Amino acid sequence: MVVQDRLIQEFMELVQIDSETKNERNIADHLIGKFKELGLEAVEDDSQERTGHGAGNLIVTWPAENAEDAPKLLFTCHMDTVVPGQGIKPVLGEDGWITSDGTTILGADDKAGLAALFEGIRVIKEQNIPHGQIQFIITAGEESGLLGSRSLDPKYLDADFGFALDSNGEIGSIAVAAPTQAKITMEIFGKSAHAGVNPEDGISAIQVAGKAIAAMKLGRIDSETTANIGRFAGGGPTNVVCDHVQLDAEARSIVQEKVDLQLAQMREALETTVREYGAECEFRSEIIYPAFSFNEHDPIVQLAERAISSVGLTPRRFPSGGGSDANVFNGLKVPTLNLAIGYENIHTTKERIKAADIVKAAELVVAIVKESAKK
Repeated sequence: MVVQDRLIQEFMELVQIDSETKNERNIADHLIGKFKELGLEAVEDDSQERTGHGAGNLIVTWPAENAEDAPKLLFTCHMDTVVPGQGIKPVLGEDGWITSDGTTILGADDKAGLAALFEGIRVIKEQNIPHGQIQFIITAGEESGLLGSRSLDPKYLDADFGFALDSNGEIGSIAVAAPTQAKITMEIFGKSAHAGVNPEDGISAIQVAGKAIAAMKLGRIDSETTANIGRFAGGGPTNVVCDHVQLDAEARSIVQEKVDLQLAQMREALETTVREYGAECEFRSEIIYPAFSFNEHDPIVQLAERAISSVGLTPRRFPSGGGSDANVFNGLKVPTLNLAIGYENIHTTKERIKAADIVKAAELVVAIVKESAKK
């Protein structure tokens, strides 16, 4: 059975290891040591050379024991955190909630997942629970746009089903769908001129950009699609007509065709406005990860729901509006769900998680392994 004191102590230990994204070396070394203590070897890939982060991804493959015909499982978490994540001081309150001291994040995203995995491994070993092959992939750079998983060589993957322990929400909730994301860069090239002497000879890139933005569909496009401009950069002295502006944006949808339509609409709005003003532009977009979608009939969903029910929880399926490493693994042909593990207010200094939910997350890891090995 899950040992709560051991599990919570480990979680507290993990969150106190500084691991802001791009600075994963210390946590990676710690995790390699943890796996070694449990009799498992962690292989670090060479993705660090491509991402520029402090460590590569860690890949652990645990051979099947007494259930060689069971589906091969993948569990994934990420080792990095957002900022401010240095000098975290976790506090376990009398109400059972774990928080930071209020000056930093807590880091339950995703160290609650890591703690649950380690406890799950211990329980499986202590109880000699039969299991098929299990892979653990711990990614670096998840908080920097999924850079670690996106740089993972598919040769490392050997799994039939995958489970990411990396979603907010009540334990028992399953992100069965998540959107693809396109990163967009738009540049507008106008013409400079003296703003007081001869402004009519100039073409204001700021004015063109504003008109183009006004013509774009942004925000909530429909129930499956969103678009947003996150950065508007350009300009200089007020006595010069601005000749260059850059817009950084994104579009997301669970349906790839809808992202394609959204990109086309934004491009058309930009190019039409630019032609009207006699300016020039560049529109660049890149799909950085694919969408995924499952339903109640898919075997991976049925496996997850059986496991959730077996630990006394109520399964709930929901579509996520954000991306995770689950998107990338689905794109690499490993059907992967993202499971909620109970943390709240992530990426803020008010982040928190119930100690009881970390326990349930560990129980869920064990339950998934047990359910997958049933004949």
